[in-house]
Amino acid sequence: MATDLLHSPLPKSATDLFGDPVEDSRPLWLNPSKFSDPEFDPESYISDLRTFVPFDTLRLELQTHLGSLKHELVELINRDYADFVSLSTKLVDVDSAVVRMRAPLLEIKEKILAFRGSVDSSLAVMQSRLKQRSQASGARELLELLLDTFHVVSKIEKLIKELPSVPSDWPNGSIKSSERDQLSNGISHADNGTNMRETQSMLLERIASEMNRLKFYVAHSKDMPFIDNLVKRIQTATLSLETSLRHCFIDGLEHRDANAIYNCLRAYAAIDHIASAEEIFGSTIVAPFILKVIPIDSSEAVSGLSGDDLKPDYERIKRFVEDDCKFLLEISSAENSGLHMFRFLANSVLKEVLSALQKGKPGAFSPGRPKEFLKNYKSSLDFLEYLEGYCPSISAVSKFREEEVYVNFIKLWNTGVYYSLRFQEIAGALDSSLTAGTAVFPSQSSTQDNSQGLILKQSISLMDCLRSCWSEDILLLSCSDKFLRLFLQLLSRYSNWLSGGLSARKAGNSTASSGYEWAISAAPEDLLYIIHDITCIVEEVCGGYLENITELLKTCPPDVLDLVRKSILQGGNSLKVLQPATVSSIMETLVEKSVEDLRQLKGITATYRMTNKPLPVRHSPYVHGILRPLKVFLEGERAKKYLKSDMRGDLLKGASFEITRRYYELASDLVDMARRTESSLQKIRLGAQRRGGASSEVSDSNVSEIDKICMQLFLDIQEFGRNLGSLGVDARDIPAYQSLWQCVAPPDKQNTISF
Repeated sequence: MATDLLHSPLPKSATDLFGDPVEDSRPLWLNPSKFSDPEFDPESYISDLRTFVPFDTLRLELQTHLGSLKHELVELINRDYADFVSLSTKLVDVDSAVVRMRAPLLEIKEKILAFRGSVDSSLAVMQSRLKQRSQASGARELLELLLDTFHVVSKIEKLIKELPSVPSDWPNGSIKSSERDQLSNGISHADNGTNMRETQSMLLERIASEMNRLKFYVAHSKDMPFIDNLVKRIQTATLSLETSLRHCFIDGLEHRDANAIYNCLRAYAAIDHIASAEEIFGSTIVAPFILKVIPIDSSEAVSGLSGDDLKPDYERIKRFVEDDCKFLLEISSAENSGLHMFRFLANSVLKEVLSALQKGKPGAFSPGRPKEFLKNYKSSLDFLEYLEGYCPSISAVSKFREEEVYVNFIKLWNTGVYYSLRFQEIAGALDSSLTAGTAVFPSQSSTQDNSQGLILKQSISLMDCLRSCWSEDILLLSCSDKFLRLFLQLLSRYSNWLSGGLSARKAGNSTASSGYEWAISAAPEDLLYIIHDITCIVEEVCGGYLENITELLKTCPPDVLDLVRKSILQGGNSLKVLQPATVSSIMETLVEKSVEDLRQLKGITATYRMTNKPLPVRHSPYVHGILRPLKVFLEGERAKKYLKSDMRGDLLKGASFEITRRYYELASDLVDMARRTESSLQKIRLGAQRRGGASSEVSDSNVSEIDKICMQLFLDIQEFGRNLGSLGVDARDIPAYQSLWQCVAPPDKQNTISF
């Protein structure tokens, strides 16, 4: 039976004894499918599992899996056991059948091998012939290429030999009189020279086209002995072509022969000698004139020019470009001319101008003289803009600005150093004004407004510096972002100076506030100058200055302009917020002066303590002095002139409320102290009476000292309320006054405030 194949009984698990087996009870880390992998390595598999599975557990699981495999094998054998046993009875005479089949199979094999050999031999012969054919074709193509190269070289030499018959090398196109007579045949000399130049240029263009073809052939037949033998001939032909083409091009430029120039340019484009044409035009036409305008030797200076001023030079160069260069620029930029690869503006005109400036006037690029530098820089930008006017399209302008000569020309102008010098000049002027030890506030006789309406010299200095940032004599539009930052920094510096002074004034410590003595010693009337100047500065910055800056930067994108407006308005608002702080500082000073008079109310206690004075019927003299500093300030000439109505109202209200609050504090303290003192005296008096046996009858006087003191304070605050009313403040609306009234008013008048 099949059970005999098992050499050991299957291990019995708990499921075998107590329940149905689970279909897949093996752990997740055991994957039997890996055992059938061709690259399965038992040792590495076991070493990997042993890192997180105990060896005993691994062995038990493997034995369990082995038992399950044996069990499956027994089931398979038992299932097909009958077929397996009957297989041997069905296989009868197998050897004879194999012998019968072997002979035809061997015959078929021999035929297949013979046919395969025939096919292989035919394929080898075909591949050999195809290779020979390919080699022959390559050799033929190479031979044709060499023949074409030889023919082109010969053709070029033949065409070059025809050049002497054309007056190409005659200076300025002139010929001998005898030859001129033979060529004229009744045609004018000028027409004859023009025709000869045009004919020669057309021939040179044809030679250049053949030369371009020759270069193509040579490039495709490198390292060939035949080509090496032609190198000398090719070099000679190339040199002759370049020489003749140069002479013809110069002759055409001098005579302004448009057809000859056009043909020469096409020839230069054909042989890819663009730079040669640009160099010839620059050295022949442009350079001589530029050296006259900007001589390298100072002894050759043209009369009428002064120092390193470039504007007159640029004006002469503009006229030269218009008169002597425009014709070539129009030819090279004409539509459908095929000559757009030439860059005469950059590599001929601008290049020669740059070279002459570097050698003849290097001081013009020096930012050490800011005024001259700015003037020359703007003249240079205007000159570049003039040259850009000859560009036929926007794309041509972009290419012109990308040229190396253009970039180098712009780099020569060190705008960064120029801005640094202007920054030191402008910021230094304001800083010197703010840190100066002289008086900040003008005298009474020198408070006349200037043209800007400002009074403080620091404010005037600030406005001068702000104006300088956007002045035509200082501003560089290429550095407009830096000048905008400087503009905002100046506003911030002035704002910090004012806020520092107000903070030092509030602290009141002059030793710890070096540089802000002006604020500590300033009178309230002097601080009105600060309010006035801040108003003028904010109106100017957020008004005219903002419009002027926006107009200067109108070429910027809208989002950039919006950011500029917001930054300037924010800078102005940073100054505007100092006005309430200044008003508060004035109010504090006025309140302190009023409190000095308020402290006189302490004398009321001494007036009625231990005395037989009757109940008071009029207010104390000190009451009129409480609001005197505030009244004098508000009725002063400066307050009427520089203090706006809204600020005046805020100052009056704030000072009145604060003075009243301080009044209430002093009065309530006085009343509390008097009541405690009277209570103590009453106790002492009663004790003395009990010890002396005297009767404790009530005094004849029905009015106590506290009543007298409160009545005096009541009369005083009534007068104080009337004084507030004269200033336009209703004392009933002041919470501190209401508390003060409740503190000192008689019982029958507690609920009604009346003056």
